[in-house]
Amino acid sequence: QVQLVESGGGLVQAGGSLRLSCTASGRTFSGYTMGWFRQAPGKEREFVARIGWTGGSTYYADSVKGRFTNSKDNAKKTVYLQMNSLKPEDTAVYYCAAGSVFWGQGTQVTVSS
Repeated sequence: QVQLVESGGGLVQAGGSLRLSCTASGRTFSGYTMGWFRQAPGKEREFVARIGWTGGSTYYADSVKGRFTNSKDNAKKTVYLQMNSLKPEDTAVYYCAAGSVFWGQGTQVTVSS
């Protein structure tokens, strides 16, 4: 079992930045691809970004490409999502997932216009 806890969400103005963190505990998350997803009110959960176990392979949704950066620190069992140039449409609850099997509880990101 892997427990994931997201943090770093909050309220920010359009054009601002936030950095989300997702820290794992329990069983090691070694070998898992780590993903970020988000769900806006009234919408389905959507993929945002993912990073491979070694951190050398990243992939982003077109909507965030060039603005968001995914990274990880295996020693700290933490994955980061640096979000720059935020837009109101980025407002959502952001979740991290390990291999799409284990999920965090989510952190709210609200971008005001």
